[in-house]
Amino acid sequence: MTTTSGHRGLEMEEPLIFELDSPGQSGVDLPLPPTTYTRLGRVAPRDSLGLPGLTEPQVVRHYTRLSQKNYSIDAGFYPLGSCTMKHNTRLGEKLARLPGFADLHPLQPISTVQGALALIDALAGWLKALTGMAAVAMTPAAGAHGEMCGMMAIRAAHDHRGGPPRLRVLVPESAHGTNPATAAALGFTVETIPATAEGRVDVAVLKAKLGPDVAALMLTNPNTCGLFERDILTISQAVHEAGAFLYCDGANFNAIVGRVRPADLGVDAMHINLHKTFSTPHGGGGPGSGPVVFSQALAPFVPLPLILHDDDGLRLAETRDEDEGTALAYGRMKAFHGQVGVFVRALAYTLSHGADGLYQASGDAVLSANYLLARLKGAFNAPFTGPCMHEALFDDRSLKGTGVTTLDIAKALIDEGFHPMTVYFPLVVHGAMLIEPTESETKATLDQFIATMLALADRAKAGDAAWFQSAPRLTPRRRLDETAAARKPILRWKPNA
Repeated sequence: MTTTSGHRGLEMEEPLIFELDSPGQSGVDLPLPPTTYTRLGRVAPRDSLGLPGLTEPQVVRHYTRLSQKNYSIDAGFYPLGSCTMKHNTRLGEKLARLPGFADLHPLQPISTVQGALALIDALAGWLKALTGMAAVAMTPAAGAHGEMCGMMAIRAAHDHRGGPPRLRVLVPESAHGTNPATAAALGFTVETIPATAEGRVDVAVLKAKLGPDVAALMLTNPNTCGLFERDILTISQAVHEAGAFLYCDGANFNAIVGRVRPADLGVDAMHINLHKTFSTPHGGGGPGSGPVVFSQALAPFVPLPLILHDDDGLRLAETRDEDEGTALAYGRMKAFHGQVGVFVRALAYTLSHGADGLYQASGDAVLSANYLLARLKGAFNAPFTGPCMHEALFDDRSLKGTGVTTLDIAKALIDEGFHPMTVYFPLVVHGAMLIEPTESETKATLDQFIATMLALADRAKAGDAAWFQSAPRLTPRRRLDETAAARKPILRWKPNA
């Protein structure tokens, strides 16, 4: 139904803020500045900055209406697979906004940030305890940055050992896409390890590819198909016997935290997405934080800065120093020490749960995913047999011949009030639907989502393809040309000439 105003009941049509511009409008009443002489020499000042003029109520309404168009974890179920978008606790938010944390400046004297350093040090201790690792770098900004941090340490360790160059990195086809990209960016040659029919690493192929020129295996475990690599001990032993290191992508650590220590699996380096496993949803591009834990073999190469204890309190080791044990550090990953807001949230989450609570959280995550898998695999095809870990994976074979695609199912879910699952990923599964219910959802919420998915499956098999292809119908905007939007985005508003 169309309306004169463009509004639809309580859903308000909202143009761009520049389209709301009314010259002369302002949310403040300030006196005109006195006439001054320019200090810009021959550079002529601009007549206008091009900022829109609005009253204060207009500004408030504009951003409030935009916020109401965004799906959020506060509004509903967020089953995006491989992203671990768990509950963002209000306790963590409250603590992160305390002035002593929120108002920090990275150039403050060390004596004025002892509390922040103590918090980072305490969180680092938890991360080492939960993983069984010897050292941790807290500075990486997010997962891919953490991958680069770990792989640079591996390269530094090989350079220190000497011997023939190791320029090959092995990456399973079920790994996250950033893994091969990171290795390639560092100058390594990437070789893919295929998966078995069970969705796990083909160990025979892996062993055949190992050699004196292999630097590392980059493994995601649990992998992107939502499965635990059962042969992980055999894999790590083979990698180490070849003189290589095992890098683990820890994006899915929330499925095993408190239950399995990666060090006991033979892992040498692993990034931990605090913005996933430890409660800070990273929708919208931030904030992120990806500390990297290291085995004893790689601990000497951990990048700077590192927190050290001395008689005067805590301080940062920012240069290579034999006496401080940082002589082999390969340098810095970023200018300062990391994302303190995420550190605060992560430590609040960890302390409020305790070791037993983290153990329960990972168990609940796996339980939720297997409940969803068991309820849906009759209507949607599960490509791999057996239980899953923290996310359930389906393909599009059950939709064959219906005229309905995975994308159509995702768009129809939007009309039903659910954020769609991850679609067409992992690439090794055709028409993939990767669903992660997380540990924080109730059974009632899961049952509602399951009932909706089953109804959509029935409608697709009944031949109602046209209904699916017109979805979503209840959103402020309909289907976009997503390929064009990704490749040719319009990033700047221009007034009509």
